[in-house]
Amino acid sequence: MAMLPYTLLAVVVVLAVSSVQSDAEPVRIQLRLAGEKRKHYEGRVEVYYNNEWGTICDDDFDMSAAHVVCRELGYLGAVSWSPSAKYGKGEGRIWLDNVHCTGRETSLADCQSNGFGFSDCKHSEDVGVVCTQKRIPVSLTLPGSTLDVRVEDVRIRATYSQRKRVPITEGFVELKDAGKWRQICDEDWNMMNSRVVCGMYGFPGVKGFNTRAYKLLSQRRKKNYWGFSVNCTGNEAHLSSCRMGKVLKLVGNSTCVRGMPVVVSCIPGRAFAPTQSSGFRKAYRPEQPLVRLRGGANIGEGRVEVLKNGVWGTVCDDNWDLKAATVVCRELGFGTAKEALTGGRMGQGMGPVHMNEVECSGFEKSLTGCFFNKDSLGCSHEEDAAVRCHVPAMGFHNRLRLGGGRNPSEGRVEVLAERNGSLVWGTVCSESWGIMEAMVVCRQLGLGFANNAFQETWYWPGDVSADSVIMSGVRCSGTEMSLAQCLHHGKHISCPKGGGRFAAGVSCTQTASDLVLNAEVVEQTTYLEDRPMYALQCAHEENCLSSTANPADQGSYRRLLRFSSQIHNNGLSDFRPRAGQHSWIWHECHRHYHSMEVFTYYDLLSLNGTKVAEGHKASFCLEDTQCDEGIEKRYACANFGQQGITVGCWDTYRHDIDCQWIDITDVKPGDYIFQVVINPNYEVAESDYTNNIMKCKSRYDGHRIWTYNCHIGEL
Repeated sequence: MAMLPYTLLAVVVVLAVSSVQSDAEPVRIQLRLAGEKRKHYEGRVEVYYNNEWGTICDDDFDMSAAHVVCRELGYLGAVSWSPSAKYGKGEGRIWLDNVHCTGRETSLADCQSNGFGFSDCKHSEDVGVVCTQKRIPVSLTLPGSTLDVRVEDVRIRATYSQRKRVPITEGFVELKDAGKWRQICDEDWNMMNSRVVCGMYGFPGVKGFNTRAYKLLSQRRKKNYWGFSVNCTGNEAHLSSCRMGKVLKLVGNSTCVRGMPVVVSCIPGRAFAPTQSSGFRKAYRPEQPLVRLRGGANIGEGRVEVLKNGVWGTVCDDNWDLKAATVVCRELGFGTAKEALTGGRMGQGMGPVHMNEVECSGFEKSLTGCFFNKDSLGCSHEEDAAVRCHVPAMGFHNRLRLGGGRNPSEGRVEVLAERNGSLVWGTVCSESWGIMEAMVVCRQLGLGFANNAFQETWYWPGDVSADSVIMSGVRCSGTEMSLAQCLHHGKHISCPKGGGRFAAGVSCTQTASDLVLNAEVVEQTTYLEDRPMYALQCAHEENCLSSTANPADQGSYRRLLRFSSQIHNNGLSDFRPRAGQHSWIWHECHRHYHSMEVFTYYDLLSLNGTKVAEGHKASFCLEDTQCDEGIEKRYACANFGQQGITVGCWDTYRHDIDCQWIDITDVKPGDYIFQVVINPNYEVAESDYTNNIMKCKSRYDGHRIWTYNCHIGEL
């Protein structure tokens, strides 16, 4: 057997015998991952106990339990967990229910539960997990030695004059070993090693530095060298993954006599580059034309999408690895990839799959420069590849906090700002506060997506010393990395209602829905219909006709641009109306409830963007019309049922139902833009609003209409 490479980081694997929650003899269990449509590191969790395989109920299961499961299976930890038998229903006994773990247990049997075999669940509640792809490494030693080499941490230590820079891009590289920070001798150091260090700190490139200045500085400092050199290929995600080089002879001040402590100087990505005016770019707006990330909760993560022939498409996860993921991350101005995600973990895309079986060396400038198979037969959007990148430490989370919430993911928004020469905490005026502003707050704190934006927070008593309003007029585009980057009034506060009960608040969530309209269906189903006013009474009552229909005679006709819309939920959470059933509005004429008064806008625009005709669609029936194979429908409008769209399902509004049109009676012949916007008021939180808009080119000759080149987004 070939020897494994020696790594800087060694982890001791503890093989512990688990015990039950009582004083009985220790219980031995085995775990495995099983189920449908899965990778080797994900699946339904199955437990072998008492000579029989069984499953675990999803009641009370959480990420702490998922981490215990994954570590017991030999992975470094968990990425996520899934309820409701996502990987199919298991068979046999449901061994565990109401599992409560702290996350520190060595076996799932050590966690609290109802006890083995005590459950009131069905197999439709079987739990699943997704583990990190990285396995727990074994403890390694140097050849001919029993020395166990461990590295606790790595840092870039800036010089005194640069410690206030954000982000820190240059300084001495130090390793924490046995509780002490130590320098690395640069005698065998090379640019590949520097590339790895910069990459793990979120920087895509390396540049030179003033060697003479650092040599003079190091001569005045007491040095404490680490006893080894490092040998990286340049593709490692972390310095701990590099091979160890030769042993360094430690001889006090004579150590590393021909060199000095290692220094790196990193090149930040465009979004993080310091500027003379503000210290950082105003907002995160990736300007790369060929590759983008979508669906990620945080900066530097998302589903990988590639532009080809003017159409955005996804990447199939066959052969997807850290090298390919790192090429994407560096291309977009981040560091190396922390994770190469597979199986649509950042939501499923729409449109074509442009790349399959991607193979990169890791040094390509763009993902499009890697070898790949253009034939994506057999690939579906369930296999969309995604990435999580290392990003620079900007310290944004230290300038914002949530106060008074029931859990760390909700509360009154409190910001740290300078007032009269000192830093003070205060609240944000809730006037004009909405979901886009809440999205920025949740991202800044690393809490995922916004679930709700609150304009009243009297029920969340925050820190009394932070009651004063110190930020007002906040308007965000949703792409900013911090609330301070959004437009706001600055030091001139204007908040007519005052703070107190009207301070802004948020609640955050790690997953969100993502609605996407099927543009192809719209293009294929568009047609004109002339319909008499007497047949449009209900639609007229619901304001689905042009204002010129108000004085129209009942015998007159309206010309309607009809089409079908098929709205998919490609996110990771169900799309649910914000309003509860008790507040839905009953419409007597159509005899149905509206759970969202405005669900979509339908517009016909001139070529310069002026609106010439419009329509709107209330969500009178938000339900699962159809679902992907293996997914059960959850929502149906019949009998005042629950409304929503399940992940992996779609809601179809057929062309022949009321209000599924634009009234173009008064439109003159010509060329136009046909536009549909879903969830236009951002009433319900989604992971990506950029794909909520669809545009088509339209030509109307007064008798017929041609609709073509329909596409999602602004492209």
